[in-house]
Amino acid sequence: MNRPTDWIDFRSDTVTRPTPAMRQAMFDAEVGDDVWGEDPTVTLLETTLAKLAGKAAGLFMPSGTQSNLVALLTHCGRGDEFIVGEQAHTYKYEGGGAAALGSIQPHPLPMSAMGGPDLEAIEHAIRPDNIHFARTRLLALENTVHGKVLPLDYMTRAYALCQQHGLNLHLDGARVFNASVALGCHLIDITRNADTVSICLSKGLGAPVGSVLLGSEAFIHTARRWRKVTGGGMRQAGILAAAGLYALEHHIDRLADDHQHARLLAERLLRAGYVLEPPQTNMLFIDAGQLDRAALATWLHQNGIKADCLGRDNIRLVTHLDISSTDIEHAARVFEQFQRQK
Repeated sequence: MNRPTDWIDFRSDTVTRPTPAMRQAMFDAEVGDDVWGEDPTVTLLETTLAKLAGKAAGLFMPSGTQSNLVALLTHCGRGDEFIVGEQAHTYKYEGGGAAALGSIQPHPLPMSAMGGPDLEAIEHAIRPDNIHFARTRLLALENTVHGKVLPLDYMTRAYALCQQHGLNLHLDGARVFNASVALGCHLIDITRNADTVSICLSKGLGAPVGSVLLGSEAFIHTARRWRKVTGGGMRQAGILAAAGLYALEHHIDRLADDHQHARLLAERLLRAGYVLEPPQTNMLFIDAGQLDRAALATWLHQNGIKADCLGRDNIRLVTHLDISSTDIEHAARVFEQFQRQK
């Protein structure tokens, strides 16, 4: 096969580029100094997303990593502990920021097949009020987690458990709109079962930069200070916030297209002999146990496809705004031909 002119990039939904209409919205954005609280576009983004999630206030930040970190720093003090899934981003993929910068101790638990820690294990992990132990302050969940959607009933019971034991619940909702689209529900149906939520704009929603932390007015007031401490205070950030506003208006419903593309690709790969679970959202993971990963990576590269073949236990493919149905067809043929060459 001949390599196409443009790469088909399955590495992540973070690789998306702003559409021409989104770029125009950024160009036209009204701006001010957000550290002074004077950027109207940032304020509009924060209030719009807070309303969708049923929260009182929001705080725009450069990245999801910083948004989660600020949430942990606001919820917990030095020597406090948060319970978290051992494969969750806040524990495994964000540089240990809570421990490094906040002296906050993570308490990782195994993840169940549906993506969240077992509720009985969570309850058992809560420390007693004893000077020998770190104080358990928070449960941190993620939705979606590796493409899996946490069931609404699980979220409801997890939140009730936290309230019973005096804990807060933070939701890393980097891809929570993928979850709401997959479940066919409103965002608030998920986020009502969390005290705070971090939502990323630069993944499936296709904005170039930014996440928003959502919570109560008192929480966001304190979080604003931590944003400043961690270097997240931006000035005329409305140029970036405008992209997020455009995404909220135009790019939520179309996430269903990404999910459908992932299902179509998975069906073709299964028929070709690859081993994988049917995807729930926009991620599929190929079991690499019987594959020559290096050879597959080379073959994909030769045919214009970027994929994370070597950096994970399994091979992850992520569909997104910049991958079309034509791209899915091309990718399926490339994977099929690799199997025939074995």
